[in-house]
Amino acid sequence: MNDPTPLEMLLQAAATTHSVSIGLPASTSYSEKRFPLTPEAAAVLVERGFSVRMQSGAAASIHYPDSAYARMGVQITDRDTALRSDIVIHLPAISYADATRMRRGALLLTFFHPELQDPRALRLLMQKYIGCIALDMVEDPDGRKPFADILSEIDGRAAMAIASSLLADAIHGKGILMGGVAGVVPCEVTIIGSGFDAVAAAQTAVGLGATVRMFDNDCYSLRRAGLSLGQGVITSALHPKVLASALRSADVVVACGNTQISAEIVQEMKRGVIIFDLAAQYNRGAAFPSLPQCDLVLASPSDNSLDSGHRVCYVNAGNAVPRTAAMAMSNTFMTMLSELLSCDGAINALKLNPGLRKGAYIFMGKPVNQRVARMLNMRHVDISILLQFS
Repeated sequence: MNDPTPLEMLLQAAATTHSVSIGLPASTSYSEKRFPLTPEAAAVLVERGFSVRMQSGAAASIHYPDSAYARMGVQITDRDTALRSDIVIHLPAISYADATRMRRGALLLTFFHPELQDPRALRLLMQKYIGCIALDMVEDPDGRKPFADILSEIDGRAAMAIASSLLADAIHGKGILMGGVAGVVPCEVTIIGSGFDAVAAAQTAVGLGATVRMFDNDCYSLRRAGLSLGQGVITSALHPKVLASALRSADVVVACGNTQISAEIVQEMKRGVIIFDLAAQYNRGAAFPSLPQCDLVLASPSDNSLDSGHRVCYVNAGNAVPRTAAMAMSNTFMTMLSELLSCDGAINALKLNPGLRKGAYIFMGKPVNQRVARMLNMRHVDISILLQFS
């Protein structure tokens, strides 16, 4: 009888894959209430292979409980765990304390507000080789800025919705409708600028029945805005006398650019005029330097009653509707993060996506944005050079 011959036994080889983690820490800024992902968007990312970690209570500003995210497969964690993720989404400027918690080589997705950045935090991010991408500077293949544009549109629509509510307030406002009724002249709205925020504000005001005047020195942009808005909006270049006349008769003024309005003109404006500056949240006193500002996140509009006779400039309109912003940003985040996953890492994504490179301001331990480099007294490095050797 022959001895049994041992045979090899084939074992199934298990592929070890690393699930890319996305961290969602709570905002540390009192004036930044927007949140990047809704529960539905987080569920889509989990299905696509991401591991989503959210700090407990981080979505309270958009009125979603932790349980809504947990049901979608999101891990509810503490702040340290969220910050130790591969990709951290933190919309306001990161603090030095939070930068110390982030892991080396991670990717930070945030908004670009150089005037609010802590130089110590920026230097630490460089030391830890953390890549930083400013969402509001990221471009798509057509040169458009998906995050900046959608948030500008929300700013414009929110400003007009709030203005309409303030005008109709019988106690703190005038108690009037923006659009009037038959036999009653509608309110006048003056908009300075012709970008996404200006067009959105104009569309909302026209829809409410107001008379709208739009001013800008960029005639091509003004022409595009006029064509999209139709005959319901009066457009004009920024002639000082024409603008001053429109401001004197306006019930609502929305500034969307860098034009400054003098204190003399402000004094000639109507009693009870409602003024918004959509560019002033991070550029204090941009359009109306003579007026005190009312942050719509930190204070109620009724705190500055129109019947008090004191004019104020309302800022941060988009943050007054953070849930709408979260839903809008979620659509763009799903596309962007899926591209990062398909490119197998941020470096490959930056190589293949020129629009994503436009948003980078720290990469491979170097400042790749000129403004950040000046802030740190360092030499700016072209990101294309770094990508060639990575």
